[in-house]
Amino acid sequence: MSACSPPERIVIATRESRLALWQAEHIKARLEALHPDCRVSLLGMTTRGDRILDRPLAEVGGKGLFVKELETALLDGRADIAVHSMKDVPMLMDSEFALACVTARETPLDAFVSGRYASLDEMPPGAVVGTSSLRRASQIHARYPFLAVANLRGNLDTRLRKLAEGQFDAIILAAAGLRRLGLEERIRAILPAETSLPAAGQGALGIECLAARTDLLACLQTLDDADTAACVSAERTFACALAGSCDLPLGAYGEIRGGMLWLRGFVARPDGSRIVRGEREGAPGEAQTIGQELADSLLAQGAGEILADLG
Repeated sequence: MSACSPPERIVIATRESRLALWQAEHIKARLEALHPDCRVSLLGMTTRGDRILDRPLAEVGGKGLFVKELETALLDGRADIAVHSMKDVPMLMDSEFALACVTARETPLDAFVSGRYASLDEMPPGAVVGTSSLRRASQIHARYPFLAVANLRGNLDTRLRKLAEGQFDAIILAAAGLRRLGLEERIRAILPAETSLPAAGQGALGIECLAARTDLLACLQTLDDADTAACVSAERTFACALAGSCDLPLGAYGEIRGGMLWLRGFVARPDGSRIVRGEREGAPGEAQTIGQELADSLLAQGAGEILADLG
């Protein structure tokens, strides 16, 4: 039992996709187990990111579109906390809000899903891969220039339906979402980080609340996973130093190995014609320093030119 005194009631703001609801229910169950006297409920919401499906995210405001309505619910008192996939949380958060904790990570890697092929290597020239991610698209273009990459939007079930309808020969999804929804059998292959470096925060859940809610900040710390938090902090520092809140072809992946934090990162042109990569290692307690140093290293290699062209 946590030593903190939780409020009598906690309302969780969440998107209404099946995956977002699973994530919110998961946090709800953990809070109820820790604080049996606290009543926890969900406030389902449809965000602008969920409504705009005919254009790539990068064209309509980036992944921050998935969190703004949830933050509004925190500000006006309809909800106490919001549960996010950390890869959807903008790198720069407004001062009114705080990231209370980051929970233990599911696999951060990408998954190859197809009814026709077992892997990207098996796909013939001209075959169509669906993804909404500039990060994934740039890496596919670089490694498999003979494949076509097409924009794929919608929640996880919508994306799987579009694949089943034959709109794509294969799609790339976060493996974590498929596993959380019991759809692991749909995964034909897990893409190693060398093929598709994950997005900053991918596979991790974060809980957001108002910075002024010190009561919640204290209680939610019991859900924090130190290793995941360190890796995500390094990833987000790296991404923020290079891109701020922009949606760019950029990946960052931290791992704890032998007690040390190993961070890899890249930034690329959308067509994969140029990719700048690097890595850094250090103590988990120096996560932000590691992320900043890796960003500085990539800038020294010419990442600034790529970012300037994209701007």
